[in-house]
Amino acid sequence: MIEKGKISAAQMAIMMHPTIVATGLLLVPALTAAKAERDMWLSPIWGSLVGFLVVYITYQLHKQYPNETIVEYSEHIVGRIPGKVIGLLYILFYLHINSIIIREYGEFIVGIFLLKTPEIVIYGSMTIVCAFAVRGGLEVIARSAQLFIPVVMLLFLTIIIFLTLDLDPTNMLPVLEKGIMPSIVGAAPPAAWFSEYFLIAFLMPYLTDREKGLKWGNFSVLSVAFILVVTNLTSLFLFGDIVGDLLYPVMDAGRYIQVAEFFTHLESLVMAIWILGAFIKISVFYYAVTLGTAQWLKLSEYKSIVMPLGFLLVLVAIWSAPNLSELKHFLGTSSVFYLLSMQLMLPGLLLIMVSIRKKMQQNKQKRGVQA
Repeated sequence: MIEKGKISAAQMAIMMHPTIVATGLLLVPALTAAKAERDMWLSPIWGSLVGFLVVYITYQLHKQYPNETIVEYSEHIVGRIPGKVIGLLYILFYLHINSIIIREYGEFIVGIFLLKTPEIVIYGSMTIVCAFAVRGGLEVIARSAQLFIPVVMLLFLTIIIFLTLDLDPTNMLPVLEKGIMPSIVGAAPPAAWFSEYFLIAFLMPYLTDREKGLKWGNFSVLSVAFILVVTNLTSLFLFGDIVGDLLYPVMDAGRYIQVAEFFTHLESLVMAIWILGAFIKISVFYYAVTLGTAQWLKLSEYKSIVMPLGFLLVLVAIWSAPNLSELKHFLGTSSVFYLLSMQLMLPGLLLIMVSIRKKMQQNKQKRGVQA
């Protein structure tokens, strides 16, 4: 194996939590409210069903090929050349998605806090920090997540607690006024985020307790769904019908806080959540791209390609969208099909092919015994 490090299933679950939530906290409330309106709090629940399904599909594929990632076992399923094509597609896909995440991070930091800082400085500085984590290996990323997640959760709870007196639960009424469909349509962006759980295909071969992979993967999906529901409810209770018109509802909520004229404008807490969460998220995607590339090229180690891939990530981040409004439009529309096709439909197709082949082999064995 190229990766020598080992992590537990619980560490994998902790790593995946910010990998989904980091950008979801800021962007999902507005994207879901645009379609679901008052029923936006239901959308992450429907979206989480995709997360559970992706974890199940990934775990079943892992059981068939326990020591390999998707880049490696796709060759066993569909043949060498088609498998190489699928492996390359996943490398390019995660390279592109990670570049978009870096772009989201940079747009937020420059647009809200560091207004005069060139965006490439923001992209480059975060990518370099993440590159050091990736070079350190899987265990370094896992331990970083273990260190930062309690801090992120504490900051998130602090914001919720300080907003409690200003929340108006009647903003969610009437529930399901237009039926269940708006909340299901609004679930498309969260579902796309939840499909990112397919990244565990790059982590499961290195678990010390692989039999617990499915259980901890489902726990992680459940925790992310809970956080997104709480975030959407808080945004709805605070802003009402205008949530869909806001770019970063949680950011605006942080600015809204005023407790005893002492705790005011706590958007710095939101910035801390964003930076810590984005660091883990970018690192996990970066690791998947690096490991996948090394496996695809049959390299003996992956550390030598970390920096070149980081340079490529920054370049694609600059090219990925002309401006923030175009990026937001992409995230709310075509990115849903883009993410689901690569992280739900294609793995599902591979699992069906594996199941059919296994069934055919069992039938052949039965015929051999009967003969």
